[in-house]
Amino acid sequence: MNQTPRILNRIVIGVLGAVLALVGGTGLLLALVPSLSGWWAGFSADTRQVLDQVFASTTVAGQRDSWLWIAIALSMIVLTALMIAWVTAQGKGRVGTLASDYSEDPAPGRITLSAAVAEQAMKTALLDRRDIVNVTVSTWEFKGRPALKIRVHPRQGVGPYAVAEEVADLVRALDLTLGHQPPVLISIGAGARSHFSRPERVR
Repeated sequence: MNQTPRILNRIVIGVLGAVLALVGGTGLLLALVPSLSGWWAGFSADTRQVLDQVFASTTVAGQRDSWLWIAIALSMIVLTALMIAWVTAQGKGRVGTLASDYSEDPAPGRITLSAAVAEQAMKTALLDRRDIVNVTVSTWEFKGRPALKIRVHPRQGVGPYAVAEEVADLVRALDLTLGHQPPVLISIGAGARSHFSRPERVR
């Protein structure tokens, strides 16, 4: 349901990880192997000399500065814009409307059902149960239509199959109440709250 660009995220993280590993590995080798310090000093001097020649050969007519600085500045602006676009692309897909339909009876108009209605109803019904620690209900766009995503964290020792059946029964009751059957994803997970929560005891 979530429209986060996962493939792009993996590529970006992989590239950044490789660059950081390369930089960190080089620094570690220079610190641990004294013989490499001389090579690094010579390499740095040669690289700086080459860069000085490149910048000297690309000076703007009538100016002392190279046009490469302008290109670098523009590249940084483009990179910043791409990073902003990448950040804003994360987590897209949430919607605030669960259903919307046009009706002629009793008066012509559009009827809209807010996603918060179904989310709060499901969350309230599930949090009243003692075998469930935490519930998250959200609405996402799935194949062009709104869908509910219900994530449940049962207590330790509670059977996930029984929890799934109980949640499915509540979903069917919600469908009958609202008169609308949206797609529903039921996710049952376990986390720190499930493992460390105090179990209920019957006396």
